[in-house]
Amino acid sequence: MTLTVQPRREELGLKDGLLYVDGRWRAAHDGSTWTHRHPATGETVGGFAVAGAPDVEDAVTAARRAFDAWSRERAGARVKLLHRYAELLRTHADELRGLQALDNGVPLSFGGIYATSVDMAADAFDHHAGWVDKAGGQTLPPYQGGDHIAMTFREPVGVVAAILPWNAPFVLFAQKLAPALAAGCTVVLKPSEYATFCVLRMVDLLAEAGLPDGVVNVVTGPGDPTGEALIAHPGVDKISFTGSREVGRRIVQASAGMLQRVSLELGGKSPAIVFEDAEDVGLAAMTTMGAVTMGLSGQACVAHTRALVHRTVYDEFLDAAQGMAGMITYGDPFDPSVLAGPLINERQLDRVLGHISRGREERARLVIGGERLAGELCAGNFVAPTIFADADNASTIAQEEIFGPVLAVVPFADEEEAVRLANDTEYGLGAGVYTGNAKRAFRVARALRAGLVGVNGFQLEPHVPFGGYKQSGLGREGGLAAFEAYTELKTVLLPLTDELM
Repeated sequence: MTLTVQPRREELGLKDGLLYVDGRWRAAHDGSTWTHRHPATGETVGGFAVAGAPDVEDAVTAARRAFDAWSRERAGARVKLLHRYAELLRTHADELRGLQALDNGVPLSFGGIYATSVDMAADAFDHHAGWVDKAGGQTLPPYQGGDHIAMTFREPVGVVAAILPWNAPFVLFAQKLAPALAAGCTVVLKPSEYATFCVLRMVDLLAEAGLPDGVVNVVTGPGDPTGEALIAHPGVDKISFTGSREVGRRIVQASAGMLQRVSLELGGKSPAIVFEDAEDVGLAAMTTMGAVTMGLSGQACVAHTRALVHRTVYDEFLDAAQGMAGMITYGDPFDPSVLAGPLINERQLDRVLGHISRGREERARLVIGGERLAGELCAGNFVAPTIFADADNASTIAQEEIFGPVLAVVPFADEEEAVRLANDTEYGLGAGVYTGNAKRAFRVARALRAGLVGVNGFQLEPHVPFGGYKQSGLGREGGLAAFEAYTELKTVLLPLTDELM
């Protein structure tokens, strides 16, 4: 039986995508389009416009023109609009999950898990709506000189280029647009070419919520030409990007000449540290392996793809992780029994298989997996859940972000070694600590060079800062930190007498 998603395309009424500029849907100036092939079946799903430099120019111009009015919009009006939009997201959650399944192959079963769901995106808009009327500054007494008052104000940074990856479009759409719009910024949004249709529908709902024309504009297409034109545009005041480290470096280089503000979330090689006193070693193993395999098949920047396990519970951990790997099911992303999706494209498939070959060459012990799935899945980019045991922490599979269903397991002897191994990486995005000792949990969490540490579990929330240390990026998304990242701080000195200050 051949796997197909074509009937779902018809059920969802999917149409080819257009650019959204100044409140109007339109084709690219030169008529360029992109054909999207489904990663689970290889079928053509649909197409959409590819924005070139003239289209990006139109979008940035529209955002600049809309900025004056939107940045001065009354706080109450912005609050109501963002809450109204959050409710529209919740109303259309099933439709959006279906469109995502057509985009990136993420199964419906995973699209409903809170951390990757439309509900979390809606909660992010509700949360950031709460900051709109709290964008206050300070009033400071004079430090020296005459009688005066020093005041600070938070003002929107301006036009934002928001560039999304394909793996979690709902949440990342919200993490960028919710604080930007709450702060009074306008946005030119570029979704990934591998997750465009669900994002276009989310933008359509923004218009339905009453967002004024030009406040959010969408330019679709790949990094070249669309992304390159956007990050190099002098009319962009801030770039917010989530994706690979290589592209992040390119953005920093492009922004340097114009000193644009930049927020970057660039991935990780996050460790899960399992101590001998963990309350449930089996659950820790299943949680870790589940994060590497379920839903996104390890294509998540914060997934704990290194397991550092105390030698006394090492075999128990491996047995449970292997059991979890055997529970993962693949197939039609619209089938509720399917738990994991394909790799996003053939390039990523080849990359993951290459890392698996490298793991064998580096003499890590292959416990399970390591091959491409065949049978009715042969047309898709599926790789079996893979576990390497006895990996050297300095090896390629323990150091590089593979972005696939591959777990490297490394033994350790004591707490000091565990922390040293965990921090021995260029990344610093997330980490997990499994222990029954509260003092140890807090001590290790503080010692880890990572932006988000979970104790005996891991959960993303819309109101907490998310981001990384070291080469995992710059800045934070979520909560007050994200809101402030879309503002500039202005100081005003006001004399209270006719004397010079």
